[in-house]
Amino acid sequence: MSSLIHRGAFSQLCSSCMKLKTSTEQKFHFHNGLCHHHQSSCPKPPVLLLRDRLLVILSRNFVQDTKLLTIPRKFYVFLGPGIGDRRMSSAFRLVGSIVSRVLKIRYIILTGAVGGGITAHQTFESWKEKMPNMDWMKEYLPDAERLDKIEAGFKRIKSRFAVPDMKFKLPEEFPRLRAIREWLDSKPFVDPEVFEGEKSDVALDIKSSVDLTASRSFLAVGKTVDTSTNSKDKVQELQEELMRLQVRFQKEIERLEKENRELRKHLILRDQKNVTKRKMKKSLIDMYSEVLDELAEYDSSYNTQDHLPRVVVVGDQSSGKTSVLEMIAQARIFPRGSGEMMTRSPVKVTLSEGPYHIATFKDSSREYDLTKESELEALRKEIEIRMKASVADGQTVSGDTISLTVKGPGIQRLVLVDLPGIISTVTSGMASDTRDRIQRICRQHMENPNAIILCIQDGSLDAERSNVTDLVSTMDPNGKRTIFVLTKVDLAESNLYNPERIRQILEGRLFPMKALGYFAVVTGKGNTNDGIQTIRDYEEKFFRSSRLFKEGVLKPYQMTTLNLSMAVSECFWKMVRESVEQQADAFKATRFNLETEWKNTFPKIRELDRDELFEKARGEILDEIINLSQITPQHWEEVFNQNLWHKMSSYVFENIYLPAAQSDNSGIFNTTVDIKLKQWADKLLPSRCVQIGWSTLQDEFTKLLAGDPTARQRDDIFNELKTAVRDESLKNHKWDEKAEESLRVIQMNTLEDRSVHDKQQWDSAIRFMETAVREKLQQTDGVLRQMMGPSRMEQWLYWKTQTPQQIDRVAAIKELEKLLQSDVKRRPALSHDELTTVRKNLETQSVDVDNEFIRETWFHLYRKQFLQQSLVTANDCRKGFYYYQKGFEETELSCSDVVLFWRIERMLQVTSNALRQQVTNNEARRMERNIKEALDQIGDDKQKLQKLLTGKRVLLAEELKRVRQIQELLEEFIQALNKEKP
Repeated sequence: MSSLIHRGAFSQLCSSCMKLKTSTEQKFHFHNGLCHHHQSSCPKPPVLLLRDRLLVILSRNFVQDTKLLTIPRKFYVFLGPGIGDRRMSSAFRLVGSIVSRVLKIRYIILTGAVGGGITAHQTFESWKEKMPNMDWMKEYLPDAERLDKIEAGFKRIKSRFAVPDMKFKLPEEFPRLRAIREWLDSKPFVDPEVFEGEKSDVALDIKSSVDLTASRSFLAVGKTVDTSTNSKDKVQELQEELMRLQVRFQKEIERLEKENRELRKHLILRDQKNVTKRKMKKSLIDMYSEVLDELAEYDSSYNTQDHLPRVVVVGDQSSGKTSVLEMIAQARIFPRGSGEMMTRSPVKVTLSEGPYHIATFKDSSREYDLTKESELEALRKEIEIRMKASVADGQTVSGDTISLTVKGPGIQRLVLVDLPGIISTVTSGMASDTRDRIQRICRQHMENPNAIILCIQDGSLDAERSNVTDLVSTMDPNGKRTIFVLTKVDLAESNLYNPERIRQILEGRLFPMKALGYFAVVTGKGNTNDGIQTIRDYEEKFFRSSRLFKEGVLKPYQMTTLNLSMAVSECFWKMVRESVEQQADAFKATRFNLETEWKNTFPKIRELDRDELFEKARGEILDEIINLSQITPQHWEEVFNQNLWHKMSSYVFENIYLPAAQSDNSGIFNTTVDIKLKQWADKLLPSRCVQIGWSTLQDEFTKLLAGDPTARQRDDIFNELKTAVRDESLKNHKWDEKAEESLRVIQMNTLEDRSVHDKQQWDSAIRFMETAVREKLQQTDGVLRQMMGPSRMEQWLYWKTQTPQQIDRVAAIKELEKLLQSDVKRRPALSHDELTTVRKNLETQSVDVDNEFIRETWFHLYRKQFLQQSLVTANDCRKGFYYYQKGFEETELSCSDVVLFWRIERMLQVTSNALRQQVTNNEARRMERNIKEALDQIGDDKQKLQKLLTGKRVLLAEELKRVRQIQELLEEFIQALNKEKP
């Protein structure tokens, strides 16, 4: 446009025309489509519209792109003036029109593409913002670098397991051996599927393939061996070649196993790293072990049997069964002994895989590190202690099962039960029924139709001395769930070498029993201090050079405890999958029956098991403690006052009032009373008051616990529990030691006060004295009536008769009443002369009694007369307060008896108030703590709680809860089992 516009819009002469003035040839002006020449003046170009001008610009560009050349001037002259200009202008307009339309479509497409891209980008960004944040998965998923390393590792493993060249030359005279070679060439040595599956162990599967291939080839060779010497040599070479091949692969497999264990350890640790962020799931074997523990404690009246599989290890004593279990668990965890019984109770061992090699008991949180010898020793000691604790007095073995869990890298998932060894003779120190008891325990565990029996036979002893094979054959005659293990094969080879006999054992032709499989293992050299790895190395070394293997007696898949553990594990999980559904259905039916029985028996009562009932009773007892603090002070003081006087009245009458009343004047009476009261308050009274206060607190709490017998919400099932809690708390409760000293000071000060302050207190003392004397008089009259027997009226009305002793008692009373009626003042005790006189008088009446008989009669008769006189004195002193204030100077009346009872009454009131304060301030709270401790002790003692909370209602609810719990555990286990690949 700069070339087109020069100082404004379209001047008379454009800049191009100006340049063409001196040119010798006319040139085509591309800006306006006109032809210019070298004339002196340029015609004025037509004024073009802006659209046309733009088209001209585009046409210029188009022409430049097509590389149009300069048109000679003579060509325009030939055409005539103006013709070339018009034709060229129309042509270029046509070109410009076409180009404009094409460019319009391109711009539309370009604009649409740009707009669509922007819209798509905005939509993608909005979707991206709405998607959840997945950064948390970076903690659990390995990064790309780690995945590349794992992939490279598997490629290295694959490259190392290339099929070896086994095409060694065989002579033409052995066509069957050549067939074996062709068969080996046609079969892949390693199955690619061993590297598939989440749960498959690569190293173990490779080893199984090697053993199976070697065993099949060995069997094929063994069956085609010729009797000639040359054939034997060839076969020997083939066997040695196979042995070297197996040893080479064995070493490689062991290395891969170690790497595999380390890798799985790191993976498990990574899963357990964020325990606080998410709840760890139980492993499949741990869930199964929990189900077995619940079933072991379950006892149903519907006889729902426990038919879930577990591996039961049985064998003769010292046959090596415990050592086999230790080799499977990869740790020496059991107590050791030489020639003596060490397994005294069943031990259930749950084996599972974990990052660390540890062991724990079911009821303990302590973890034993099995890689340390000190921890192993502590574990063995603990197992031995638990075994001895489970054995009852007078017994040698126990049927109680000890539950143990062992975890570690590369351990097969199993549940094994180690049983006491079967004995043939009961030795000294054992219970007489030990042999029968052991067989009964073994039968109890083997009766389960789904239990896998691991029959252990000592290979170093004669087969005829075996006891376990006969027992196993009776429990599993068809051998559908029995695995036979021959131990101590090294001793059998060195001491009792008989290849044909061992072959018969391992082929199931010697013993009367049958089995799923037969294995030969070596569990040590006889040294109990050898570790598991040492034993494994010795076992491998022995089988590598064993004559039994070289001569074809032992097959590769029958040797070593590793092959045994793999076979047992495979059989175990197979039986679990086949039987767990049936067990769940059985418990579902049992649950339905129990729920129906509960609805029919206790339709309006909620199902509460023993623990729930205990918590309910606990709440009620603690509520009653709160109610104890709600008792009013007035009630406490009234109860304390009554109980104190009830316990002290006999002492007051016999030791204070009666001795003081024997004096002739009031001065001596008061002096005697002061001395007696001081001695009483200083020694006996405070401690006695504390005992009475404690018994009163106990009585009140017992009343609160008993409640209203007619209440609708009362539940008699808690009676025994409440009584036990009360007794236990009271036994442990001790009154505050300072309380006794405080009472002594208060009581001493109160009893020293002999002044009655007003008429109201005087009248209160009179009433108290009369009430106390009447109560005592009633008691004395009752004793005398019992001594005299029925009266004449009672004899006539109720047809009762007197005994000879009662007749003598009546005669003695009549004779003693004569002494009382005399004017002489009598003492509480008769003199010797008086006793002789009374006895002589009775003898004249044909009544023969001794002095003790007379004293006993006089004791009660005199007190009756004394109490009657005291009532008369109280009545006479009712209006004697005026004379008391005057000191009885104007009358001969003496009311010292009233003052004594007033002092005692005041002491009772002060003591009751003090005891009430001690109870409400201290003792009630201390009693609450004791009751809580007693409840905790009873709650922890399951046996005691079972005795206190019992009955059909409790037993039915307890069984229903246990069945529901077992069914839920089974369903949870089945769900997890179905998710796992078989």
